[in-house]
Amino acid sequence: MTRTMKAAWGSLGVSVIALGLKFAAFWVTGSVALYSDALETTINVVGALTALIALWFSEQPADANHPYGHQKAEYISAAVEAFMVVATALAIGWEAYFGWRNPHAPETPFVGIAFSGASGIVNLLWALFLIRVGRRWRSPALAASGKHIMTDVWTSGGILVGFALIPLTGWLRLDPALAAIVAVNILWSGGQMLRESMRGLMDEASDPETLADIRRIISQNRGGAIEAHDVRTRVAGNMTFVEFHLVVPGDMTVDAAHGLCDQIEAALLARLKDASITIHVEPESQRTEGHAWSDDREGARQIMTGVGIVMLKIYEGGSPPRFRLWSDSGRSFEPRKVTIETALPSGVWRRFTMADHDGYMESIEEIPEPHAFTAYLKIGAETYAVDFVKHAQTGQ
Repeated sequence: MTRTMKAAWGSLGVSVIALGLKFAAFWVTGSVALYSDALETTINVVGALTALIALWFSEQPADANHPYGHQKAEYISAAVEAFMVVATALAIGWEAYFGWRNPHAPETPFVGIAFSGASGIVNLLWALFLIRVGRRWRSPALAASGKHIMTDVWTSGGILVGFALIPLTGWLRLDPALAAIVAVNILWSGGQMLRESMRGLMDEASDPETLADIRRIISQNRGGAIEAHDVRTRVAGNMTFVEFHLVVPGDMTVDAAHGLCDQIEAALLARLKDASITIHVEPESQRTEGHAWSDDREGARQIMTGVGIVMLKIYEGGSPPRFRLWSDSGRSFEPRKVTIETALPSGVWRRFTMADHDGYMESIEEIPEPHAFTAYLKIGAETYAVDFVKHAQTGQ
């Protein structure tokens, strides 16, 4: 049994224990607020069971029907749990409404506080554990369960404080009012959980830090390759999918190109651990074929993008060097949607903002020496890596 499955079984056991304590608190008091707290924990049990099933399914190896694996089952589990949380909030709101219309004093409140407080301590310790290991093991299902249980902890804490005030203040409607507050808090939590699960189901790219590491690793291990472009990523559970195009000299042998891809793949796997990497190798001639550049375009890098072919060049022309970018089709871009970052071999990064000119874009910032770096061109949501070396800047 894997560690994530053990954690999922533990989550189910802890949820059952907390559920028993909270229903005991409701049983001895008859409190609407404590009933709402117990009702939420019922969803914790169902959610833990759902996560357990999803984790088991996600760990099954890829097969003919699911060649990319089953990791997205975790996001489905998180989405199902989020919907259950929202349903719980509505049920609690309904109970709070009737409790407000027909208020009554809770029985043996201090015994109920003891039962509810014990369940809160159990949940707090387990929620902190699940959130930590969910992030460390890159398990959306465990992380979602941990966050859900943590909302239960805050809910229980608020209820206990307010519930203790009922016998002191004599305000009976404080009980259903607390239940209503719990419902709103749970509804907000469910919305956040649903948002995070949808991000995974919609194939969201890796976080900016990981994406920057991927580009850096490709640049440092490119060997004899000329450039890499169309770098794309998506995340499913603990698996990261990476794909990009690698431009190599036309005279490089298939064996050498294959070895270069293996080298880059090994370096990426060392950083990402669980990853599926696809590299499309293309010859240098492919990126320049059929394009007659004018003198102004010498030394430019042709980049195939999702919006067509663009050219990127370090332009000096008697002035301090700056980046120039233009489209072969004459298409213009919004400056705010285009940025360039450079990474020197020493690890120094610089960012350049672009301004629109007549027929091209130019960086506002000057490019300091040396002109040997990897430039990361970002157009909208897509990023393209291009290598520049000093000897390639001819005609300047």
